[in-house]
Amino acid sequence: MPQTPPFTGQLNTGGYNKNLYQSKEEGYPGLFYHDNNLVSGSLEALIHHLVPTVDYYPDRTYIFTFLLSSRLFIHPYELMSKVCHLCMEQQRLGDPQADKMRVRKIAPKILQLLTEWTETFAYDFRDERMMRSLKELTHRLANGDEVYRKAVGQMSQGLIRRLTVLSQYEEALVKINATASERLTALKAKPQAAIQRDMLSICNDPFTVAQQLTHIELERLSYIGPEEFVQAFVQKDPLDNDRVTSSCFSDHKKASNLEAYVEWFNRLSYLVATEICMPVKKKHRARVIEFFIDVARECFNIGNFNSLMAIISGMNMSPVSRLKKTWSKVKTAKFDILEHQMDPSSNFYNYRTALRGATQRSITANSSREKIVIPFFSLLIKDIYFLNEGCANRLQNGHVNFEKFWELAKQVSKFMTWKKVECPFEKDRKILQYLLTAPAFTEDALYLASYESEGPENNMEKDRWKSLSITRSSIIDTN
Repeated sequence: MPQTPPFTGQLNTGGYNKNLYQSKEEGYPGLFYHDNNLVSGSLEALIHHLVPTVDYYPDRTYIFTFLLSSRLFIHPYELMSKVCHLCMEQQRLGDPQADKMRVRKIAPKILQLLTEWTETFAYDFRDERMMRSLKELTHRLANGDEVYRKAVGQMSQGLIRRLTVLSQYEEALVKINATASERLTALKAKPQAAIQRDMLSICNDPFTVAQQLTHIELERLSYIGPEEFVQAFVQKDPLDNDRVTSSCFSDHKKASNLEAYVEWFNRLSYLVATEICMPVKKKHRARVIEFFIDVARECFNIGNFNSLMAIISGMNMSPVSRLKKTWSKVKTAKFDILEHQMDPSSNFYNYRTALRGATQRSITANSSREKIVIPFFSLLIKDIYFLNEGCANRLQNGHVNFEKFWELAKQVSKFMTWKKVECPFEKDRKILQYLLTAPAFTEDALYLASYESEGPENNMEKDRWKSLSITRSSIIDTN
Protein backbone atom coordinates (compact mmCIF):
# COMPACT_ATOMS: atom_id res chain seq x y z
CA MET A 1 0.00 0.00 0.00
CA PRO A 2 1.18 3.58 -0.61
CA GLN A 3 3.06 4.96 2.38
CA THR A 4 4.20 8.45 3.19
CA PRO A 5 7.51 8.62 5.07
CA PRO A 6 7.33 10.47 8.39
CA PHE A 7 8.94 13.88 8.92
CA THR A 8 12.34 12.33 9.41
CA GLY A 9 14.79 14.83 10.81
CA GLN A 10 12.14 17.55 11.08
CA LEU A 11 9.90 16.37 13.89
CA ASN A 12 10.61 14.28 16.91
CA THR A 13 7.89 11.65 16.69
CA GLY A 14 8.79 10.32 20.12
CA GLY A 15 9.33 6.84 18.72
CA TYR A 16 5.63 6.09 18.42
CA ASN A 17 4.66 2.90 16.61
CA LYS A 18 3.43 4.06 13.21
CA ASN A 19 1.83 0.70 12.45
CA LEU A 20 0.32 0.06 15.90
CA TYR A 21 -2.78 -2.02 15.34
CA GLN A 22 -5.54 -1.97 17.93
CA SER A 23 -7.25 -5.19 18.86
CA LYS A 24 -11.03 -5.46 19.07
CA GLU A 25 -10.91 -5.09 22.85
CA GLU A 26 -8.71 -1.99 22.77
CA GLY A 27 -10.35 -0.23 19.84
CA TYR A 28 -13.33 2.09 19.62
CA PRO A 29 -16.65 0.22 20.15
CA GLY A 30 -18.31 -0.82 16.89
CA LEU A 31 -15.31 -2.40 15.12
CA PHE A 32 -15.34 -6.12 14.38
CA TYR A 33 -12.32 -8.32 13.65
CA HIS A 34 -11.70 -11.80 12.32
CA ASP A 35 -8.25 -13.36 12.82
CA ASN A 36 -7.08 -9.92 13.96
CA ASN A 37 -8.20 -8.36 10.65
CA LEU A 38 -10.75 -5.58 10.62
CA VAL A 39 -13.77 -6.84 8.67
CA SER A 40 -16.59 -4.41 9.48
CA GLY A 41 -17.66 -1.52 11.63
CA SER A 42 -20.00 1.40 11.97
CA LEU A 43 -19.00 4.48 9.98
CA GLU A 44 -18.56 6.42 13.22
CA ALA A 45 -16.24 3.76 14.66
CA LEU A 46 -14.18 3.66 11.46
CA ILE A 47 -13.75 7.44 11.58
CA HIS A 48 -12.57 7.23 15.21
CA HIS A 49 -10.14 4.48 14.14
CA LEU A 50 -8.60 6.91 11.63
CA VAL A 51 -7.80 9.60 14.19
CA PRO A 52 -4.45 9.30 16.04
CA THR A 53 -4.14 9.57 19.81
CA VAL A 54 -1.11 10.06 22.06
CA ASP A 55 -0.32 6.32 22.06
CA TYR A 56 -1.91 5.22 18.77
CA TYR A 57 -1.39 5.81 15.06
CA PRO A 58 -3.57 4.01 12.49
CA ASP A 59 -2.04 1.36 10.27
CA ARG A 60 -0.93 2.85 6.95
CA THR A 61 -2.97 0.36 4.94
CA TYR A 62 -6.03 1.31 6.98
CA ILE A 63 -5.50 5.02 6.25
CA PHE A 64 -5.28 4.40 2.51
CA THR A 65 -8.21 1.97 2.45
CA PHE A 66 -10.54 4.14 4.52
CA LEU A 67 -9.73 7.41 2.73
CA LEU A 68 -10.25 5.60 -0.58
CA SER A 69 -13.59 3.98 0.28
CA SER A 70 -15.13 6.40 2.78
CA ARG A 71 -16.38 8.66 -0.02
CA LEU A 72 -19.01 6.00 -0.75
CA PHE A 73 -20.64 6.98 2.55
CA ILE A 74 -19.54 10.51 3.39
CA HIS A 75 -18.27 13.55 1.48
CA PRO A 76 -14.50 14.02 1.90
CA TYR A 77 -15.06 17.54 3.31
CA GLU A 78 -17.47 16.12 5.90
CA LEU A 79 -14.95 13.46 6.85
CA MET A 80 -12.25 16.11 7.22
CA SER A 81 -14.57 18.18 9.38
CA LYS A 82 -15.24 15.18 11.65
CA VAL A 83 -11.51 14.36 11.87
CA CYS A 84 -10.75 17.97 12.84
CA HIS A 85 -13.50 17.96 15.44
CA LEU A 86 -12.26 14.67 16.97
CA CYS A 87 -8.66 15.86 17.05
CA MET A 88 -9.56 19.08 18.81
CA GLU A 89 -12.06 17.45 21.14
CA GLN A 90 -9.95 14.44 22.15
CA GLN A 91 -6.64 16.23 22.41
CA ARG A 92 -8.01 19.59 23.61
CA LEU A 93 -6.12 21.36 20.81
CA GLY A 94 -8.36 24.39 21.14
CA ASP A 95 -7.82 24.69 24.88
CA PRO A 96 -5.04 27.16 25.84
CA GLN A 97 -4.81 25.43 29.23
CA ALA A 98 -4.18 21.99 27.65
CA ASP A 99 -1.01 20.13 28.61
CA LYS A 100 1.68 21.29 26.17
CA MET A 101 3.52 17.99 26.46
CA ARG A 102 0.38 16.17 25.40
CA VAL A 103 -0.03 18.48 22.39
CA ARG A 104 3.61 17.94 21.40
CA LYS A 105 3.11 14.19 21.49
CA ILE A 106 -0.04 14.19 19.36
CA ALA A 107 0.86 17.01 16.91
CA PRO A 108 3.37 15.02 14.78
CA LYS A 109 0.89 12.15 14.43
CA ILE A 110 -1.94 14.39 13.29
CA LEU A 111 0.44 16.12 10.87
CA GLN A 112 1.50 12.71 9.57
CA LEU A 113 -2.13 11.73 8.90
CA LEU A 114 -2.81 15.04 7.14
CA THR A 115 0.36 14.64 5.08
CA GLU A 116 -0.69 11.18 3.92
CA TRP A 117 -4.11 12.53 3.01
CA THR A 118 -2.78 15.56 1.10
CA GLU A 119 -0.15 13.54 -0.77
CA THR A 120 -2.22 10.50 -1.76
CA PHE A 121 -5.64 12.14 -2.19
CA ALA A 122 -4.59 15.67 -3.11
CA TYR A 123 -7.58 16.21 -5.41
CA ASP A 124 -9.94 16.13 -2.40
CA PHE A 125 -8.49 19.52 -1.49
CA ARG A 126 -9.80 21.24 -4.60
CA ASP A 127 -12.91 21.66 -2.46
CA GLU A 128 -12.68 24.94 -0.53
CA ARG A 129 -14.47 23.34 2.43
CA MET A 130 -11.63 20.81 2.71
CA MET A 131 -9.05 23.56 2.66
CA ARG A 132 -10.88 25.52 5.37
CA SER A 133 -10.92 22.53 7.73
CA LEU A 134 -7.29 21.74 6.94
CA LYS A 135 -6.20 25.32 7.68
CA GLU A 136 -8.17 25.41 10.91
CA LEU A 137 -6.61 22.21 12.25
CA THR A 138 -3.05 22.98 11.14
CA HIS A 139 -3.32 26.45 12.65
CA ARG A 140 -4.13 24.85 16.00
CA LEU A 141 -1.18 22.45 15.65
CA ALA A 142 1.33 25.11 14.63
CA ASN A 143 0.18 27.73 17.12
CA GLY A 144 3.16 28.74 19.23
CA ASP A 145 5.61 26.08 18.00
CA GLU A 146 8.14 26.92 15.29
CA VAL A 147 8.93 23.27 14.45
CA TYR A 148 5.30 22.46 13.69
CA ARG A 149 4.81 25.76 11.86
CA LYS A 150 7.61 24.79 9.50
CA ALA A 151 6.19 21.29 8.95
CA VAL A 152 2.70 22.66 8.30
CA GLY A 153 4.17 25.14 5.79
CA GLN A 154 5.99 22.39 3.92
CA MET A 155 2.86 20.23 3.79
CA SER A 156 0.74 23.15 2.52
CA GLN A 157 3.30 24.10 -0.12
CA GLY A 158 3.45 20.50 -1.36
CA LEU A 159 -0.33 20.37 -1.65
CA ILE A 160 -0.55 23.68 -3.52
CA ARG A 161 2.21 22.51 -5.86
CA ARG A 162 0.36 19.27 -6.67
CA LEU A 163 -2.93 21.09 -7.30
CA THR A 164 -1.18 23.68 -9.50
CA VAL A 165 0.44 20.95 -11.60
CA LEU A 166 -2.95 19.26 -11.97
CA SER A 167 -4.56 22.50 -13.21
CA GLN A 168 -1.73 23.01 -15.70
CA TYR A 169 -2.18 19.45 -16.98
CA GLU A 170 -5.92 19.96 -17.46
CA GLU A 171 -5.29 23.22 -19.32
CA ALA A 172 -2.77 21.44 -21.56
CA LEU A 173 -5.34 18.75 -22.38
CA VAL A 174 -7.85 21.42 -23.43
CA LYS A 175 -5.25 22.97 -25.76
CA ILE A 176 -4.32 19.58 -27.24
CA ASN A 177 -7.97 18.75 -27.92
CA ALA A 178 -8.50 22.18 -29.49
CA THR A 179 -5.51 21.67 -31.79
CA ALA A 180 -6.83 18.24 -32.81
CA SER A 181 -10.21 19.81 -33.69
CA GLU A 182 -8.54 22.54 -35.74
CA ARG A 183 -6.54 19.98 -37.71
CA LEU A 184 -9.67 17.99 -38.42
CA THR A 185 -11.40 21.13 -39.69
CA ALA A 186 -8.42 21.78 -41.95
CA LEU A 187 -8.64 18.21 -43.22
CA LYS A 188 -12.31 18.72 -44.13
CA ALA A 189 -11.35 21.81 -46.16
CA LYS A 190 -8.41 20.14 -47.97
CA PRO A 191 -8.64 16.34 -47.66
CA GLN A 192 -5.84 15.71 -50.15
CA ALA A 193 -3.34 17.76 -48.11
CA ALA A 194 -3.45 15.24 -45.28
CA ILE A 195 -2.58 12.33 -47.55
CA GLN A 196 0.97 13.67 -47.76
CA ARG A 197 1.29 13.67 -43.94
CA ASP A 198 0.93 10.41 -42.05
CA MET A 199 2.63 8.54 -39.21
CA LEU A 200 5.22 6.95 -41.46
CA SER A 201 6.26 10.35 -42.83
CA ILE A 202 6.77 11.56 -39.24
CA CYS A 203 8.62 8.47 -37.99
CA ASN A 204 9.06 5.04 -39.56
CA ASP A 205 10.79 3.43 -36.56
CA PRO A 206 8.28 1.27 -34.59
CA PHE A 207 10.44 1.23 -31.44
CA THR A 208 10.59 5.05 -31.27
CA VAL A 209 6.82 5.37 -31.77
CA ALA A 210 6.21 2.75 -29.04
CA GLN A 211 8.46 4.76 -26.70
CA GLN A 212 6.53 7.97 -27.40
CA LEU A 213 3.22 6.19 -26.82
CA THR A 214 4.63 5.06 -23.47
CA HIS A 215 5.42 8.70 -22.63
CA ILE A 216 1.78 9.65 -23.22
CA GLU A 217 0.47 6.67 -21.27
CA LEU A 218 2.65 7.24 -18.20
CA GLU A 219 1.95 10.97 -18.12
CA ARG A 220 -1.82 10.45 -18.24
CA LEU A 221 -1.69 7.62 -15.72
CA SER A 222 0.24 9.80 -13.28
CA TYR A 223 -2.60 12.33 -13.03
CA ILE A 224 -5.32 9.81 -12.16
CA GLY A 225 -6.15 10.02 -8.46
CA PRO A 226 -6.85 6.71 -6.67
CA GLU A 227 -10.22 8.07 -5.54
CA GLU A 228 -11.37 8.34 -9.18
CA PHE A 229 -11.76 4.55 -9.34
CA VAL A 230 -14.28 4.75 -6.50
CA GLN A 231 -15.98 7.96 -7.63
CA ALA A 232 -16.58 6.48 -11.08
CA PHE A 233 -18.97 3.96 -9.49
CA VAL A 234 -20.41 5.99 -6.61
CA GLN A 235 -24.10 5.32 -6.03
CA LYS A 236 -26.66 6.31 -3.42
CA ASP A 237 -25.87 5.10 0.08
CA PRO A 238 -28.93 3.07 1.17
CA LEU A 239 -28.70 4.51 4.71
CA ASP A 240 -28.71 8.08 3.43
CA ASN A 241 -32.20 9.11 2.30
CA ASP A 242 -31.34 12.67 1.40
CA ARG A 243 -28.10 12.60 -0.48
CA VAL A 244 -26.78 10.88 -3.57
CA THR A 245 -23.06 10.51 -3.00
CA SER A 246 -22.25 10.81 -6.71
CA SER A 247 -22.83 14.55 -6.26
CA CYS A 248 -19.91 14.83 -3.82
CA PHE A 249 -17.77 16.53 -6.43
CA SER A 250 -20.33 18.81 -8.02
CA ASP A 251 -17.73 21.53 -8.52
CA HIS A 252 -15.33 19.28 -10.43
CA LYS A 253 -15.83 16.23 -12.59
CA LYS A 254 -15.52 13.34 -10.19
CA ALA A 255 -13.34 11.15 -12.43
CA SER A 256 -12.13 13.58 -15.11
CA ASN A 257 -8.56 12.29 -15.40
CA LEU A 258 -9.73 8.70 -15.55
CA GLU A 259 -12.19 9.66 -18.31
CA ALA A 260 -9.46 11.56 -20.19
CA TYR A 261 -7.30 8.42 -20.11
CA VAL A 262 -10.12 6.27 -21.50
CA GLU A 263 -10.64 8.90 -24.23
CA TRP A 264 -6.93 8.63 -25.08
CA PHE A 265 -7.33 4.86 -25.63
CA ASN A 266 -10.25 5.53 -27.97
CA ARG A 267 -8.33 8.23 -29.81
CA LEU A 268 -5.36 5.95 -30.40
CA SER A 269 -7.63 3.18 -31.72
CA TYR A 270 -9.35 5.55 -34.15
CA LEU A 271 -6.03 7.15 -35.17
CA VAL A 272 -4.59 3.73 -36.08
CA ALA A 273 -7.71 2.93 -38.12
CA THR A 274 -7.53 6.36 -39.80
CA GLU A 275 -3.85 5.89 -40.71
CA ILE A 276 -4.71 2.53 -42.33
CA CYS A 277 -7.82 3.66 -44.22
CA MET A 278 -6.44 6.99 -45.53
CA PRO A 279 -3.83 5.85 -48.11
CA VAL A 280 -5.12 5.46 -51.65
CA LYS A 281 -2.75 2.65 -52.63
CA LYS A 282 -3.22 -0.88 -51.34
CA LYS A 283 0.55 -1.37 -51.01
CA HIS A 284 0.82 1.70 -48.75
CA ARG A 285 -2.09 0.55 -46.59
CA ALA A 286 -0.43 -2.85 -46.11
CA ARG A 287 2.81 -1.14 -45.11
CA VAL A 288 0.96 0.97 -42.50
CA ILE A 289 -0.67 -2.17 -41.05
CA GLU A 290 2.70 -3.94 -40.77
CA PHE A 291 4.21 -0.83 -39.18
CA PHE A 292 1.56 -0.68 -36.47
CA ILE A 293 1.90 -4.43 -35.85
CA ASP A 294 5.58 -3.78 -35.13
CA VAL A 295 4.68 -0.80 -32.89
CA ALA A 296 2.25 -3.01 -30.97
CA ARG A 297 4.91 -5.70 -30.52
CA GLU A 298 7.36 -3.12 -29.14
CA CYS A 299 4.64 -1.89 -26.76
CA PHE A 300 4.23 -5.46 -25.51
CA ASN A 301 7.98 -5.79 -24.92
CA ILE A 302 8.05 -2.48 -23.02
CA GLY A 303 5.09 -3.49 -20.82
CA ASN A 304 2.73 -0.94 -22.37
CA PHE A 305 -0.38 -3.13 -22.61
CA ASN A 306 -2.80 -0.21 -22.98
CA SER A 307 -1.31 1.10 -26.24
CA LEU A 308 -0.95 -2.49 -27.43
CA MET A 309 -4.66 -3.13 -26.95
CA ALA A 310 -5.64 0.22 -28.49
CA ILE A 311 -3.65 -0.60 -31.64
CA ILE A 312 -5.17 -4.09 -31.87
CA SER A 313 -8.64 -2.56 -31.37
CA GLY A 314 -8.02 -0.09 -34.19
CA MET A 315 -6.95 -2.88 -36.53
CA ASN A 316 -10.01 -4.94 -35.63
CA MET A 317 -12.48 -2.16 -36.41
CA SER A 318 -14.82 -3.19 -39.23
CA PRO A 319 -13.66 -0.46 -41.67
CA VAL A 320 -10.13 -1.90 -41.36
CA SER A 321 -10.85 -5.63 -41.07
CA ARG A 322 -13.02 -5.57 -44.21
CA LEU A 323 -10.03 -4.48 -46.37
CA LYS A 324 -9.40 -8.07 -47.54
CA LYS A 325 -7.22 -7.14 -50.53
CA THR A 326 -5.01 -5.03 -48.28
CA TRP A 327 -4.73 -7.72 -45.58
CA SER A 328 -3.77 -10.28 -48.25
CA LYS A 329 -0.53 -8.30 -48.72
CA VAL A 330 0.27 -8.30 -44.98
CA LYS A 331 2.43 -10.83 -43.14
CA THR A 332 0.06 -11.48 -40.26
CA ALA A 333 2.04 -14.01 -38.17
CA LYS A 334 3.21 -11.33 -35.68
CA PHE A 335 -0.29 -9.89 -35.45
CA ASP A 336 -1.76 -13.33 -34.72
CA ILE A 337 0.68 -13.73 -31.80
CA LEU A 338 -0.29 -10.33 -30.37
CA GLU A 339 -4.01 -11.09 -30.74
CA HIS A 340 -3.41 -14.38 -28.92
CA GLN A 341 -1.74 -12.50 -26.04
CA MET A 342 -4.74 -10.16 -25.73
CA ASP A 343 -7.38 -12.86 -26.38
CA PRO A 344 -10.44 -12.08 -24.21
CA SER A 345 -11.31 -15.76 -23.68
CA SER A 346 -11.06 -17.20 -20.15
CA ASN A 347 -11.31 -13.66 -18.76
CA PHE A 348 -8.17 -12.49 -20.61
CA TYR A 349 -6.10 -15.32 -19.15
CA ASN A 350 -3.13 -14.80 -21.52
CA TYR A 351 -3.00 -11.07 -20.88
CA ARG A 352 -3.27 -11.52 -17.10
CA THR A 353 -0.38 -13.99 -17.23
CA ALA A 354 1.72 -11.47 -19.18
CA LEU A 355 0.73 -8.70 -16.75
CA ARG A 356 1.86 -10.80 -13.78
CA GLY A 357 5.18 -11.39 -15.56
CA ALA A 358 5.62 -7.66 -16.21
CA THR A 359 4.71 -6.87 -12.59
CA GLN A 360 7.28 -9.35 -11.31
CA ARG A 361 9.90 -7.89 -13.66
CA SER A 362 9.06 -4.44 -12.29
CA ILE A 363 9.55 -5.58 -8.68
CA THR A 364 13.02 -7.00 -9.39
CA ALA A 365 13.96 -4.33 -11.96
CA ASN A 366 17.57 -3.22 -12.33
CA SER A 367 16.70 -0.38 -14.73
CA SER A 368 13.90 2.16 -14.99
CA ARG A 369 12.79 0.64 -18.28
CA GLU A 370 12.09 -2.71 -16.61
CA LYS A 371 9.82 -0.99 -14.07
CA ILE A 372 7.22 -0.02 -16.68
CA VAL A 373 3.82 -1.68 -16.27
CA ILE A 374 0.93 0.00 -18.08
CA PRO A 375 -2.17 -2.18 -17.70
CA PHE A 376 -4.98 -2.58 -20.23
CA PHE A 377 -6.93 0.14 -18.47
CA SER A 378 -10.49 -0.72 -19.50
CA LEU A 379 -10.05 -4.21 -18.05
CA LEU A 380 -8.65 -2.78 -14.80
CA ILE A 381 -11.74 -0.57 -14.50
CA LYS A 382 -13.96 -3.55 -15.32
CA ASP A 383 -12.30 -5.63 -12.58
CA ILE A 384 -12.85 -2.85 -10.03
CA TYR A 385 -16.43 -2.37 -11.23
CA PHE A 386 -17.30 -6.04 -10.75
CA LEU A 387 -15.58 -6.09 -7.38
CA ASN A 388 -17.73 -3.11 -6.40
CA GLU A 389 -20.94 -4.61 -7.81
CA GLY A 390 -20.28 -8.13 -6.52
CA CYS A 391 -20.21 -7.21 -2.81
CA ALA A 392 -22.50 -5.00 -0.75
CA ASN A 393 -21.03 -1.82 0.74
CA ARG A 394 -22.90 -2.44 3.97
CA LEU A 395 -23.78 -5.59 5.91
CA GLN A 396 -27.32 -6.39 7.03
CA ASN A 397 -26.67 -4.75 10.40
CA GLY A 398 -25.78 -1.48 8.65
CA HIS A 399 -22.03 -1.78 9.26
CA VAL A 400 -19.54 -0.92 6.54
CA ASN A 401 -18.28 -4.08 4.80
CA PHE A 402 -14.58 -3.37 5.26
CA GLU A 403 -13.48 -6.74 3.87
CA LYS A 404 -14.69 -5.54 0.48
CA PHE A 405 -12.70 -2.34 0.77
CA TRP A 406 -9.47 -4.17 1.67
CA GLU A 407 -9.81 -5.94 -1.70
CA LEU A 408 -10.61 -2.69 -3.49
CA ALA A 409 -7.55 -1.05 -1.95
CA LYS A 410 -5.34 -3.96 -3.06
CA GLN A 411 -6.42 -3.42 -6.68
CA VAL A 412 -5.95 0.34 -6.57
CA SER A 413 -2.62 0.16 -4.72
CA LYS A 414 -1.12 -1.85 -7.61
CA PHE A 415 -2.14 0.96 -9.93
CA MET A 416 -0.56 3.48 -7.52
CA THR A 417 2.76 1.69 -7.89
CA TRP A 418 2.54 1.55 -11.69
CA LYS A 419 1.62 5.20 -12.14
CA LYS A 420 4.66 6.46 -10.22
CA VAL A 421 7.18 5.10 -12.75
CA GLU A 422 8.98 7.82 -14.69
CA CYS A 423 9.37 7.26 -18.41
CA PRO A 424 13.03 6.53 -19.18
CA PHE A 425 12.79 7.27 -22.90
CA GLU A 426 13.81 10.53 -24.54
CA LYS A 427 10.88 12.65 -25.69
CA ASP A 428 10.37 13.40 -29.37
CA ARG A 429 8.12 16.48 -29.51
CA LYS A 430 7.28 16.06 -33.19
CA ILE A 431 6.04 12.48 -32.78
CA LEU A 432 4.17 13.29 -29.55
CA GLN A 433 2.44 16.23 -31.21
CA TYR A 434 1.36 14.05 -34.11
CA LEU A 435 0.03 11.25 -31.92
CA LEU A 436 -1.94 13.71 -29.79
CA THR A 437 -3.33 16.03 -32.46
CA ALA A 438 -3.37 14.27 -35.87
CA PRO A 439 -6.92 13.95 -37.30
CA ALA A 440 -8.78 10.81 -36.21
CA PHE A 441 -11.93 9.90 -38.15
CA THR A 442 -15.27 8.89 -36.70
CA GLU A 443 -16.60 5.41 -37.51
CA ASP A 444 -18.71 6.74 -40.39
CA ALA A 445 -15.74 8.61 -41.86
CA LEU A 446 -13.64 5.43 -41.56
CA TYR A 447 -16.29 3.41 -43.41
CA LEU A 448 -16.40 6.00 -46.19
CA ALA A 449 -12.59 5.93 -46.56
CA SER A 450 -12.65 2.12 -46.43
CA TYR A 451 -15.29 1.83 -49.19
CA GLU A 452 -13.33 4.25 -51.34
CA SER A 453 -10.20 2.12 -50.88
CA GLU A 454 -11.95 -1.20 -51.50
CA GLY A 455 -15.49 -0.97 -52.85
CA PRO A 456 -18.55 -2.40 -51.07
CA GLU A 457 -18.97 -6.16 -51.55
CA ASN A 458 -22.62 -6.79 -50.68
CA ASN A 459 -25.96 -4.99 -50.72
CA MET A 460 -25.70 -3.92 -47.09
CA GLU A 461 -22.30 -2.30 -47.69
CA LYS A 462 -23.57 -0.68 -50.92
CA ASP A 463 -26.54 0.84 -49.10
CA ARG A 464 -24.30 2.12 -46.33
CA TRP A 465 -21.83 3.61 -48.81
CA LYS A 466 -24.64 5.36 -50.68
CA SER A 467 -25.99 6.80 -47.43
CA LEU A 468 -22.54 7.95 -46.30
CA SER A 469 -21.76 9.51 -49.69
CA ILE A 470 -24.88 11.70 -49.44
CA THR A 471 -23.85 13.06 -46.02
CA ARG A 472 -20.09 13.08 -46.74
CA SER A 473 -19.47 16.67 -45.68
CA SER A 474 -20.85 16.19 -42.16
CA ILE A 475 -19.53 12.78 -41.13
CA ILE A 476 -15.85 13.60 -40.58
CA ASP A 477 -15.57 14.58 -36.96
CA THR A 478 -13.09 14.19 -34.18
CA ASN A 479 -12.80 11.46 -31.58
